[in-house]
Parts: sequence; C-alpha cells; structure tokens
Amino acid sequence: MRTYPVTVEISGPTAMWTRPDTGDAPVSYLAPTYSAAKGIFESVCWLKSTEVRPTHVEICQLPIWHTYTTNYGGPLRKSDSVRKGNSFQLLATVLVNVCYRIYGEVCDVDHDRGQTERSNAYRRPKINGAHAYQEMFQRRLLRGQWYSTPCLGWKEFVPNYVGPLRPDSAPCVSVSACLPSMLHAVFSQPSHGVYAPSFRQSVEIRQGVLHYAKRTL
Repeated sequence: MRTYPVTVEISGPTAMWTRPDTGDAPVSYLAPTYSAAKGIFESVCWLKSTEVRPTHVEICQLPIWHTYTTNYGGPLRKSDSVRKGNSFQLLATVLVNVCYRIYGEVCDVDHDRGQTERSNAYRRPKINGAHAYQEMFQRRLLRGQWYSTPCLGWKEFVPNYVGPLRPDSAPCVSVSACLPSMLHAVFSQPSHGVYAPSFRQSVEIRQGVLHYAKRTL
C-alpha cells in the first residue's frame, strides 16, 4: 500500500500530554502520544477515506515542567460539590515553551459506513484519497485553515504556531530518556473503534526523537 508523507510543526506556551498513571494530579509526558499526534494532523485536515499514521516526533525545545492549577466546574465533580456550586481544584504538572516537529504518513482505507454501493463504486477507481489528503493538508496548513482548532493536549492549551517545518527548528539532542510505559492509542480502531487503551513499554527518546510503533488497521 502506497503512503504519502505529511509533516507539521507546532509550538506554544503550554502543553499537557497526560500520563494516565498519574491519577488526579496528572503529569505530562515529554512528547505527544501517538493518539495526540494523530489528533494534531486531523485537526488540520480529516478525510473519511484516509488514515494518518504518525511515525515520529522531534522535541525541539528543552522540556521544562511547570505546576498548573485550575478550577474545574464540570459534571465529573462529586454530587455534593455540584449541588453547592463548588469547583474542584485540579493540580497538574505541564510543559512550558514547547516546540515539536511531527512526521506522519497517509494511506487509503475503506470506510463503507454511511456510503451507498454506487458511491463506493464511483469513488474507488477515480480518487486517490491519500494523495488528495496530502495536497489538501499542505494547502490548509499554509493558509492556516483547520478542521478543528489544534491544541497541545488539553483544549485550553492553544499553540502560537502551527504550520510547515521552520528552517531554524531542530531536535534538541540533549533530550534522551526511557519511558517505562507510554499510552499509544485510546481506541481499538482508527475509526469507529471502542474505548480500549493500549500502551507501549520501554519507549526510548534518543537525541530528541521519539519513534512511534506502527499500527495496523
């Protein structure tokens, strides 16, 4: 199956790539997970006929952790707090002044859900969905057009730059680490999946580069 490369650079003042094992005082990973990187690509452009697979990410700024506190007023509070109108104070350890260069590949997939047989018969021989995605992605990235607002993990952490790779950015070679466990994907399938988190063990970051494991459809 032929694939087409896509790249994006994203930076911002704050990022949060949540480690699930850190409980109600979450701590960020050094770099975005596979699912988070995939979400960044799809926030620029999303097509039903294609699948974006992140391959690796470059950490371009030395990671700095910072304590972040916010008041949560959503439905996941205790019933007594909801009734009294009290907020829950959430303490987190986030990253500040981040910059990443994310690399991925696009391939065709069959998504027949919601499509008529006549529509499928017309689409398959005439449209290269992966190539169309690559061109559309690059065009939208240059214009600053989004399918949804890109974010650095949490929705409130919006980037200050999302665009093509900049010539003055490069991997921070002093960043090397071995993560005992890292969240890979949240759902069982790239599309129409169910909640089924998967993890990778002994994930290495070498000279500022983290490689994602390949995922088959």
